Amino acid sequence: MAKHNLVIVESPAKAKTLARMLGKNYVIKASLGHIRDLPKSRIGVDIENDFAPKYVVSRDKSKTAKELKDAVRGASSVYLATDPDREGEAIAWHLSEITRSADTQFRRVVFHEITDDAIAEAFKHPRDVNMHLVDAQQARRIVDRLLGYKLSPLLWRKVRRGLSAGRVQSIAVKIVVDREREIEKFVPVEYWTLAAELLKQNTKKPEFRATLVGLADSKKLPVNDKKTADAVKGELQKADYSVLKVGTKQIKRSPAPPFITSTMQQEAWRHFRFSAKKTMSLAQQLYEGLPIGEEGSVGLITYMRTDSTHIAAHAITEAREYISGKYGTDYLPKKARFFTSKVKGAQEAHEAIRPTQIMREPSSIKECLSSEQHKLYRLIWQRMVASQMAEALFDNTTIDIEAKNKTAKTNYLLRTQNSVNVFSGFITLYAEQKDDDDADDKKAFALPKLAKGDVLNLVDLSAEQNFTKPPLRFTEATLIKMLEQNGIGRPSTYAPIMATIQDREYINKTGGAFQPTELGCLVTDMLSEHFGDIINIEYTAHMEDELDKVANAGNNWVCAVRDFYKPLEQDLSKASEIIEKVKIADEQTGENCPDCGKALVFKMGRFGKFIACSSYPECKYHTNFRIKTRVPCPDCPAGGELIGRFSKKGKIFYGCSAYPKHKFAVNSKPLPQPCPECGKLLIEAGAKSVRCTACKYKGKKAE
Repeated sequence: MAKHNLVIVESPAKAKTLARMLGKNYVIKASLGHIRDLPKSRIGVDIENDFAPKYVVSRDKSKTAKELKDAVRGASSVYLATDPDREGEAIAWHLSEITRSADTQFRRVVFHEITDDAIAEAFKHPRDVNMHLVDAQQARRIVDRLLGYKLSPLLWRKVRRGLSAGRVQSIAVKIVVDREREIEKFVPVEYWTLAAELLKQNTKKPEFRATLVGLADSKKLPVNDKKTADAVKGELQKADYSVLKVGTKQIKRSPAPPFITSTMQQEAWRHFRFSAKKTMSLAQQLYEGLPIGEEGSVGLITYMRTDSTHIAAHAITEAREYISGKYGTDYLPKKARFFTSKVKGAQEAHEAIRPTQIMREPSSIKECLSSEQHKLYRLIWQRMVASQMAEALFDNTTIDIEAKNKTAKTNYLLRTQNSVNVFSGFITLYAEQKDDDDADDKKAFALPKLAKGDVLNLVDLSAEQNFTKPPLRFTEATLIKMLEQNGIGRPSTYAPIMATIQDREYINKTGGAFQPTELGCLVTDMLSEHFGDIINIEYTAHMEDELDKVANAGNNWVCAVRDFYKPLEQDLSKASEIIEKVKIADEQTGENCPDCGKALVFKMGRFGKFIACSSYPECKYHTNFRIKTRVPCPDCPAGGELIGRFSKKGKIFYGCSAYPKHKFAVNSKPLPQPCPECGKLLIEAGAKSVRCTACKYKGKKAE
């Protein structure tokens, strides 16, 4: 029997797309992610033997491993086509290690987009597995395993079971906790805003608003109480107003670079309230390929785990051709725009996230995608095209106004500013959203043509009391931004970290903002006090640098791990003796025990939350965790109610109370009101949105 060429990828979706492109000469197999890893039941690292990892093939992957070994034995060449990052390189190495055959040649192929040209080019230039990248990934995995498996048992003994600590996870929680304490300590400061509605003399409109900024001699004038505000207001009412200075300058605003992983997650949250986890899941689907009409399965975007803003030359050329044809040459800058990543340690050999074909407009494939897939694809497409468009131009006008009070012999300075868009440029297509704390509240308004010396009439005068505001709580977008700015984590880590800190109940999400729980604050304080040399931003960022040096310069990974482990081991020894067991008050369920009438509380066991009587051990009543919704199951003949439970993987789902006789279940919280279009069950689809489980209805959540 003739031997074949074997290609191994991670996912069936990717395999399906590649099979169409490579043809019958290649057999495509999927490893379904990692084929082997450190064991879950033990630490799996030989600390005494240079931190040698003890990898195992998990039970659920044993069948896949056997199938891959059989496929390799029948192949003349094996191409490892896993993802083009460190984790993908490590998966490729693991695949070669467990399937190696004496007469089989293993080659690594790397591509950042799943298109015919990219695949053909990758298979023309196969290479060996890059062991520098593998070692960097191994070091990261081992460091995280050592920290998790050494610190987590300590938390179990001293706080409660089921907790975990992590190199990046614990820093993320600490950032949220520190912000919450800033908010708690914040003392509002009173200040007053005085504003005049003015009109150019001998005209009827337009009126415009100018705000008091100080005295005319540039001295500041603090107005921090009502008495001062009333006194200044009284003098301004009797003042004569005239234009002191008019300044106009043109401001250019440049487009943002194409997406990297973190900015895509941030913008998807700002635009659509997609969690980082959902964004990455949708991006994975777009990257691996989706059926697009007669084209078959097509990869729609480039690889979605990247910290580089580099763009391939052919993509820039295609974008410029599209802009010229669609918008005209005025919207096309004379030279192509190139971006340099601001992320520390960014891998510039990689590409930013962009559509694989600029000419594939979002509207042309809308019917082939789900609503959420289309939203994310449109966002990626718009960001890429806009990055190559001309700058937007604004005329910014600043007018200084003098208010002379001859009686008081005081001259005040007021100021009004306005910005008018005179050329839309890239914002015709796309404008980056802002976080709430970055938002600009200034509203554009019409200004009359004014010149120095023009006399103005006072129409109205207002004095408004204000108080300084505390810093805002972090959202997923702003927390990811903070981690990235401090060099904490890498593109592949942001989404799982956001999920983990919520799953461990260290953080609650309220109205889209992160708020630490009592547990999150307690664990953060404990780790900061006893492991301050490790659980801090500077150290974690330094560790990322050391891992980058292993990947890029071939530094010894064992030395990097040893330098990390020494202080951890010392701190663990001290902390085990010093830390006393902490008692956390049980969370009330709001229900009473059916056996003794005492309050029922939530407790944490080996397999997650459960409900028990607060008078244990006198009363031993307990039952599985559940959340009552008072929403009837839509399909249950027995009239069951939908209740929340934990799945085997620790996730909350809502299933029929008649389970297992009736197995209806949904993953999101059911709502009491029926779908307004079909009358079926509505469930939460986000912080502020709902969707129907039976039809395509989507809407806003009722207040």
